[in-house]
Amino acid sequence: MADPIPAPPRSATDLFSDPLDAHPLWFKPASFLSPDFDSESYISELRTFVPFDTLRSELNNYLSSLNHELIDLINRDYADFVNLSTKLVDVDAVVVRMRAPLVELREKIEQFRGSVQVSLVAIKNRLKQRSEAASARETLELLLDTFHVVSKVEKLIKELPSVPTDWSNGDVNLSERNSLSNGVSVQHVEDETSIRETQSMLLERIASEMNRLKFYVTHAKNLPFIENMEKRIQNASLTVDASLGHCFVNGLEHRDATAIYNCLRAYAAIDNTKNAEEIFRITVVAPLIQKIIRHGSSAVVAGSSGDGLENDYQLIKECIDKDCQFLLEISSAENSGLHVFDFLANSILKEVLSAVQKGKPGAFSPGRPTEFLKNYKSSLDFLAYLEGYCPSRSAVAKFRSEAIYTEFMKQWNIGVYFSLRFQEIAGSLDSVLTTSSLVPVQNSDAGEANYQGLTLKQSVTLLESLRSCWREDVLVLSCSDRFLRLSLQLLSRYSNWLSSGLTARKNHNTSTSSGCEWAVSAVIDDFIFVVHDIRYLEEHVQGDYLQHVLQLLSSCSPDVLESVRQSILLGGQSLKSLEPLVIKAVVESLVEKSVEDLRQMKGITATYRMTNKPLPVRHSPYVSGVLRPLKAFWMGRELQDIWPVKLGMKYSFVLQLRLLTVIMN
Repeated sequence: MADPIPAPPRSATDLFSDPLDAHPLWFKPASFLSPDFDSESYISELRTFVPFDTLRSELNNYLSSLNHELIDLINRDYADFVNLSTKLVDVDAVVVRMRAPLVELREKIEQFRGSVQVSLVAIKNRLKQRSEAASARETLELLLDTFHVVSKVEKLIKELPSVPTDWSNGDVNLSERNSLSNGVSVQHVEDETSIRETQSMLLERIASEMNRLKFYVTHAKNLPFIENMEKRIQNASLTVDASLGHCFVNGLEHRDATAIYNCLRAYAAIDNTKNAEEIFRITVVAPLIQKIIRHGSSAVVAGSSGDGLENDYQLIKECIDKDCQFLLEISSAENSGLHVFDFLANSILKEVLSAVQKGKPGAFSPGRPTEFLKNYKSSLDFLAYLEGYCPSRSAVAKFRSEAIYTEFMKQWNIGVYFSLRFQEIAGSLDSVLTTSSLVPVQNSDAGEANYQGLTLKQSVTLLESLRSCWREDVLVLSCSDRFLRLSLQLLSRYSNWLSSGLTARKNHNTSTSSGCEWAVSAVIDDFIFVVHDIRYLEEHVQGDYLQHVLQLLSSCSPDVLESVRQSILLGGQSLKSLEPLVIKAVVESLVEKSVEDLRQMKGITATYRMTNKPLPVRHSPYVSGVLRPLKAFWMGRELQDIWPVKLGMKYSFVLQLRLLTVIMN
């Protein structure tokens, strides 16, 4: 047996001093056992009040105490530790005895696992067979249902010929009908109605069965049984379509609401709404439109009516109210289930578009802007009339989303129309502004004299152009932004014409470009006319003209109206900013005329220097010569008629000051 580890000898200090576990209050050994203990942070916290030497000494003492404690623990249980190996006797035999039952248990578990695995495989196979059997049964039931539905449809179709058809189609000969009395004729009509209703009800029933048949065929694709029955299904479908079309046409001709309702439900059941819309277009709408808008061989006298559509649309509206309204009311009835039809777009509008394209193709041509705009507005009114038959907003949205509606709107090339109007309006103003001189109104056409207050043809043309942009026979509300931009461009063009002319006159540029010659050759009265027209145009643009535009655009939002207001006001202010420049030109012209006589004053000294002429005893003629142009200016009849007194007083001081400055210089 090994000897225990001898304890290290203790010094006198250990024997007679404080116990080893006696530590100062700041030293806490429990901190070392904390899981988040950090030596660096621990030392940094203690260094503020504990010297390093003291801390090192205390840690060494604590290490010594730990070593002593470890040795004491080993020595205390050393005997048990050494005797542990001597107590383990016959361990191998014990292991063998324990292994036998464990092996036996493992074998039993393996056997049980095998039997369970076999049972699981058998269960999975049974479940798979059951699933396959269920699938096969479903397929078989589907095929049986398909066969029964096909047989049922064929049986119902065979019953259709047994129901007498409409007598008006020739099944009853003429002699038999002539032999009927009035009472029999009434009975005949009642029988016809009953027959149509019976046919329509039977067709609706067949249509519901055909809908089921489509469902079955969709879920049983690529099966040999279905492929073998494909021909029977197609024959049944064709027969149903033909019979349903015949019954629907018969109901339309006799306006049988019950028969039409049943036929429409049948069309909706087989999802064949396009066929019903096409039958209605060909049977009812096309003959009516052909009588109004003739084309082809029947359009012999169509040229006399021109390409106008307003009267045609009015006649079409009357025909719709008279001959189409009954069907539209049936298809739009509430809770009828017939809202899948759109006879307005795919029957009426489609036929109208086709008739206009064939009979009056020139109606869509923007080459004649006036006629084009009339036709366009008439077409919009016609579309609004059709939308009146829509029972709800969603129906209106559906009508506008139809492809034929989009195609109809594409026929009206509004962009080309605006371009032509732009060339017409802007070209008329530009042609007047490029003349070499100002043209007074009284010397131009008499019709232009109706613009009271304006004195120049250029100003009259600007006002006409501005008004033309918003005239009823020119404006298209969908292009109102373009016409607003055109109005502002007209104002800008007029302002640039004035400013460029005044600049050319100021610089004495005689070789100016086209449109500026007027200012170089203009006289004082011309500038007075320009000032008057500027003030008149500014007042009119910011007053009546602005209110007229805002009234036309009253359907727009307040933000849009405010933007329009501000843009037009800015256009008027651009005219107002030119007034001081024109007044300055007037002042300079008057000063030029006034100082002409002053140039002769240089000869006064020469006259009296070397001669014996007596001294002058009368006033100098130069003073009256200087003031003569001013007097003629203020006393002129044109000035008194168009020059406001307040404006004259406003600029008279400027004129006098400028004249005095020139004379002194």
